[in-house]
Amino acid sequence: MKILALNGGSSTFKCWFHDLPGGPLPVEAPQPLWDARVEWNAVARIAAIRIRTARGAAAESTRPASSLVDPLASVLESLWTGDTAAIRSPREIDAVGHRIVHGGKAYRETTALTPEVRAAVAQQAEFAPSHNRFELEAVECVDRILGSGVRQIAVFDTAFHATLEPPAYVYPGPLEWLDQGIRRYGFHGINDQYATRRAAQILRAPVESLKLVVCHLGNGGSLAAVRGGKSVDTTMGFTPLEGLMMGTRSGSLDPGILIYLLRHRGYTADRLDQVLNRESGLLGVSGLSGDMREISAAMASGNARAQLAFDLYAHRLCQEAGAMLAVLGGADALVFTGGIGENCPPLRERLCRRLAFAGVQLDPDRNARNPSDADIAAPDSAVRVLVIHAEEEWEIARECRRLVEKQQSESL
Repeated sequence: MKILALNGGSSTFKCWFHDLPGGPLPVEAPQPLWDARVEWNAVARIAAIRIRTARGAAAESTRPASSLVDPLASVLESLWTGDTAAIRSPREIDAVGHRIVHGGKAYRETTALTPEVRAAVAQQAEFAPSHNRFELEAVECVDRILGSGVRQIAVFDTAFHATLEPPAYVYPGPLEWLDQGIRRYGFHGINDQYATRRAAQILRAPVESLKLVVCHLGNGGSLAAVRGGKSVDTTMGFTPLEGLMMGTRSGSLDPGILIYLLRHRGYTADRLDQVLNRESGLLGVSGLSGDMREISAAMASGNARAQLAFDLYAHRLCQEAGAMLAVLGGADALVFTGGIGENCPPLRERLCRRLAFAGVQLDPDRNARNPSDADIAAPDSAVRVLVIHAEEEWEIARECRRLVEKQQSESL
């Protein structure tokens, strides 16, 4: 089954293509036949494009772009044309899977992108402003390039967290909020689901037996408490703004701050949205960047604001990780995934040191080597510490095949 997976973020589109075999699929992601990455600089309005194939063909370019999806059409066409072609015709593609960040309360599992589903995703754009709009534009781009007859599938970031119980998803405001759809949804579920299954494989234990704290740390960040393969709590909530401090997002704040800014500082709702989603977090505190790599470099040069940004990020991570441990009643493993989780040894060391009371002991040498898909805990640690490479595109492809096979079975 030939599946194209599109993973749209706020400034990056990752495109992944593979011919999935029949029978049970491996847990670990295979090398794709073709993959591409589009990074958009919104200020300069320039897109950086990288394409590569399993047979070694590659292409890199930059081009003017008024939006992230502008260059997506030419990238998709490179799948079947030119030196980077991996198939002869777009008609070979059996399904296109899209990461959709927010499906609201109506859509909490992988589903076909019907007109009704598309309309629901559009309605949720206000609650995931950096994602849903771009992802819908990608759906329309596929319509235009591949034709409206191609099967398109929505794989929701919120789906993995559909198992939350009411004490975890109900907010302590008026209960009428719940009827209005105001509740904790949780995000990063696609990679949380993958990391949970991969952790069980690395630990050689049934996923049903494990308690995990999954730390998805990238430009956006969240933690998930996972028991028996199911999410029981997570730090992101009604929107991806809640919880951890992030690259440009504030994470959780005292709501009284927002009331104060509205009443006394002339803020509007739009201005609050801009500040909290795009001008806060690492960027807001450091005044330099929302990229942890640049923060780390500035810290090494003695930049005090960069140091404060890192310390604050680490402190908030420790707070939330402690809460996840309490919800689970301890953990079998702490899982680091995402760009920061996989590539920032000092942050992993800081959290593990703070969690020593819970039996977490890090192997300093293994941590410093920055391995992928490996256990970096000390041999005598009561809690294993895993670094797992994020594989959202592979999880999207798996979900697509599962849904297509289910539909085919039901039609017999």
